[in-house]
Amino acid sequence: MALDTNSDIAPYEAPEKDLYEIGELPPMGYVPKQMYAWAIRKERHGEPDTAMLQEVVEVPTLDSHDVLVLVMAAGVNYNGVWAALGKPISPFDGHKQPYHIAGSDAAGIVWAVGDKVKRWKVGDEVVVHCNQDDGDDEECNGGDPMYSPSQRIWGYETPDGSFSQFTRVQAQQLMPRPKHLTWEEAACYTLTLATAYRMLFGHEPHDLKPGQNVLVWGASGGLGSYAIQLINTAGANAIGVISDESKRDFVMDLGAKGVINRRDFKCWGQLPTVNTPEYNDWLKEARKFGKAIWDITGKGVNVDMVFEHPGEATFPVSTLVVKKGGMVVICAGTSGFNLTFDVRYMWMHQKRLQGSHFAHLKQASAANKLMLERRLDPCMSEVFSWADLPQAHMKMLRNEHKPGNMSVLVQSPVTGLRTIEEVLDAGN
Repeated sequence: MALDTNSDIAPYEAPEKDLYEIGELPPMGYVPKQMYAWAIRKERHGEPDTAMLQEVVEVPTLDSHDVLVLVMAAGVNYNGVWAALGKPISPFDGHKQPYHIAGSDAAGIVWAVGDKVKRWKVGDEVVVHCNQDDGDDEECNGGDPMYSPSQRIWGYETPDGSFSQFTRVQAQQLMPRPKHLTWEEAACYTLTLATAYRMLFGHEPHDLKPGQNVLVWGASGGLGSYAIQLINTAGANAIGVISDESKRDFVMDLGAKGVINRRDFKCWGQLPTVNTPEYNDWLKEARKFGKAIWDITGKGVNVDMVFEHPGEATFPVSTLVVKKGGMVVICAGTSGFNLTFDVRYMWMHQKRLQGSHFAHLKQASAANKLMLERRLDPCMSEVFSWADLPQAHMKMLRNEHKPGNMSVLVQSPVTGLRTIEEVLDAGN
């Protein structure tokens, strides 16, 4: 039975056309032939401001379990940067389509459904999580769907992401939209929040428990800002790492127990060869960093978990400072992919290195419930117009973006709108 979430949308008049301008709404449920999208083509791989060009493309057709969503706003995250650059892999190597529409976060309205979709109906207001799978293997039926051979990330490993007027998703990707948030706030959080949720709670027996201590790299960014809030909500202690003193108050206000500025230390990058003078200098500096953690947690109290995503620049330190039997959990390598560490500390102290990749529906829904219940702040920092979408990704590429999460408007014409009626009024 479809969720009756949007039965109160008032009827409105609109013409039927083959293509609508950005911000112009078709009649409810009417699917045009074409749409505007920011497309990447393989021959244009490069920085986002040249790789992403606005094009008119065909509106995707639906399979029986698919849903077409009218995108009100989309989230900006590093998937879009990687897709533009074609690194660490080109998305075209996977889906083989002539163009790629990036975007792995969205808030919008269900506009059409496949003939086997039961849980959602036209008019439902939704957010979209970015995990797709084929649903017919053992991991999808009793295991962990993130281990499915068919697992893929929508908007990165599929060609039909959210940087378009309409996007095609699997019905299982949809979750209810928090009605207290604007379209752009609702669009900015799902990818980073669900990723952080699985990292902290998805890897038993090292799932986060009350009273534990977690070191959070990039504490003011999209992932880090949700990690801090989730750790605080769970009754544990977050130690945030920043690179700019201007971000200290932001991280403390999110609920961190303490903040460390990594610029105060010189132990970053790949590990020097063990037992060389360079290694000894690194170890001395890394232990100073560990002492800064003790200044927050208490003398001799190492962190239970390290929330990792920079990778190459920070991994040697992460594996050193986590406690005996603790876990370093990593979901990305934004500073590089060639990770190094002193394995003696790993095997003798029986530490766990755990890779983590987005989240399945149950985990994404648990995280979304916290947002629905207003326990979390979306930490939206900046909103960009449709025309400025490539520039938003340039800011992220250059690490010039503000603390928190970014969104781009698609069919919502201005910021601050929460309903389709407000969108219609603003467009007139």
